[in-house]
Amino acid sequence: MRFAIATLLLLLAPLRCWSDQFDVIIKGGVVYDGSGGEGRKADVAIKGDRIAAVGNLNDDRATKVVDATGLAVAPGFINMLSWSNESLIQDGRSQSEIRQGVTSEIMGEGESMGPVNERVREFMVRQQSDIKYDVIWNTLSEYLRYLQKRGISCNVASFVGATTIRENVIGFEDKQPTPEQLDQMRDLVRKEMQAGALGIGTSLIYPPAFYAKTEELIEMCKVAAEYKGKYISHMRSEGNRLLEAFDELVRIAREAKIPAEVYHIKAAGRKNWNKLDTLLSRIESAQKEGLKIRANMYTYTAAGTGLDACLPPWTADGGYPELFKRLRDPETRKKITAEVQVDSDQWENLYLAAGSPDRILLVGFKSDKLKPLTGKSLAEVAKLRGKDPIETIMDLIAEDESRISTVYFVMSEENVKKELSRPWISFGSDEASQAPEGVFLKSNAHPRAYGNFARVLGKYSRDEKTLSLGQAIRRLSALPAENLELDHRGSIQQGMYADVVVFDPKTIADRATFDKPHQYAVGMKHVFVNGVQVLADGEHTGAKPGRALWGPGKTVSD
Repeated sequence: MRFAIATLLLLLAPLRCWSDQFDVIIKGGVVYDGSGGEGRKADVAIKGDRIAAVGNLNDDRATKVVDATGLAVAPGFINMLSWSNESLIQDGRSQSEIRQGVTSEIMGEGESMGPVNERVREFMVRQQSDIKYDVIWNTLSEYLRYLQKRGISCNVASFVGATTIRENVIGFEDKQPTPEQLDQMRDLVRKEMQAGALGIGTSLIYPPAFYAKTEELIEMCKVAAEYKGKYISHMRSEGNRLLEAFDELVRIAREAKIPAEVYHIKAAGRKNWNKLDTLLSRIESAQKEGLKIRANMYTYTAAGTGLDACLPPWTADGGYPELFKRLRDPETRKKITAEVQVDSDQWENLYLAAGSPDRILLVGFKSDKLKPLTGKSLAEVAKLRGKDPIETIMDLIAEDESRISTVYFVMSEENVKKELSRPWISFGSDEASQAPEGVFLKSNAHPRAYGNFARVLGKYSRDEKTLSLGQAIRRLSALPAENLELDHRGSIQQGMYADVVVFDPKTIADRATFDKPHQYAVGMKHVFVNGVQVLADGEHTGAKPGRALWGPGKTVSD
């Protein structure tokens, strides 16, 4: 009997092999599963949108076989801070990120693409620069589904922006919510959390977010916590009051009973660089107490934001139209000039944090008339115009009627490496996915748009050995997936979604510079998103299998 069964199994073996045929087998690579350990030689099979097997698959068959000999195979990378909100509408291929292995982009730093009312819709349209689009959605979840339906190569998810909630209910003025308005704000958060938002995102140095008190943020976070949400914050200060700003984040985490994360962790301004050690120690002390506190970072010593970050927050009370009016009033300009020159603890002054106007780079204008200034430093433009740098700041913002995209050199390389050594810090580009073509060439990107993730693997892991390759991959994939509680993402295991990247650890590197930012990274060979190949032999296939991803507390069915 036993012999008969064995004979039958042998006869059926070829049939079993055929019926279990995989769509793709990635053969002969060194697999880093996301756990942080050393890689092991193994094959990875994909069936549909899932990883179907990991191991020795020499006897198995697939429609497509990818030769990964000499290459690393890893889970798709997760960008914890993406500003691809608009760029994915323009170009769903997400070229600059896919070519680094980013398969999921997380949005929502303070401003999010929903919820939208007429006031917010008007603001979104007015703020558009090189990329134009119609705001045809009303909620954040509708926006994410809009991207998925339109076609994107990467997955997308988002926090709901506390700033956007405030703009919906209160507007752009320096006001505190009435009890009724606070109820409206909580209700908007509840609806977005039920629809799949990841939590609450803040960017507290910028008006109107700057006007929000801690108690307002706690109330919104309490609602998010009911749906397993997270709190993620560009803290109220990254410079003079860095440690006090972290204390606020901890208070919010404690009182709202919510996990918290620091956006793009840094100590900004030379006089504040020595505070980073204390900040890192405080985060680790909070972790030992049982608080779920994490952080993410980009791998550069320059920040990127608006030129208006040089101005005191009261100048934007009432919104950008009011700012532009103030910048055209001679008496108000005198007051602004006096305040910008004072190293105050009351607001985040990036003009002084940079140290000098030649460390402030102007990279994106709205007006065609001003675009020839792209790539010049504030010092150069001030000299060209024969004016004081602070006068030049006010003139440019008033003329362009925009924030003006700006790069500020405010951090130290030593601190970047200290952050890289911490196993609880993940990575975010704080930029939009782009391509060196078309509308994207009208402005200069921060090089982190093209190089942030490749730079972790090349410069810092391989070349400088600041962290091991296994740890780098864990912090690019499994760590953020665990922190966000993304469903079946972030590791190479059977049953996980097939977000898989294949790269050459010997050659992967960033190429983008501040002078020439629109340059793709090199060394990424193959990228799969939800089982579909979007990068093959280093070239984009044009496939757009990306999906909207949802928070773990989602209660509303699609």
